[in-house]
Amino acid sequence: APARRAVRRCVQRVRGAGGRILRLGDLPGDPPRTARGEPVSPRRAPAPPIRVLIVDDSSRQREGWTLLLGSQPEFEVVGQASDGAGALAFARRNPVDVVLMDLHMRRVGGAVAAERIRTDDRVAEQGTPPRVILFATVDLDEQLPAAAEAGAYAVLFKDVEPEALFDAIRSAAAYRPS
Repeated sequence: APARRAVRRCVQRVRGAGGRILRLGDLPGDPPRTARGEPVSPRRAPAPPIRVLIVDDSSRQREGWTLLLGSQPEFEVVGQASDGAGALAFARRNPVDVVLMDLHMRRVGGAVAAERIRTDDRVAEQGTPPRVILFATVDLDEQLPAAAEAGAYAVLFKDVEPEALFDAIRSAAAYRPS
């Protein structure tokens, strides 16, 4: 009896040319339809967030980037490190899509760490090696050759505008070498 009532509720009466026509509406299990009767395309599942590791010897800089990226649902800060050695250790244990790293750090600098992360076998075991975006405060032109040789995806100034930073992270995460 409950099934019959459900079917009766789904039946719609419409007038046709020549009399009354009964049409079944959206029964349970039927694909949803638009007002025109066209099937509604299923919603795409949202893309998983881009996993970001933040590496800087300044705790204020790390916290600032964490707050900035945390304001965007498409990014997930999965960890922080204070130098390149910490970044390599983290990337060996956890999957990371993009590493934001200071170029100039006390123990292990960004260019050295970028090369180690890119070539490390244990990092590769976590999946696709993360793309590294390096940050500098001064003398960007002098740092580009070392960063390029280390395999960095990009080098940006630390005072980059938020939208430009977001675009760089999206681009780095989507990049697949040919």
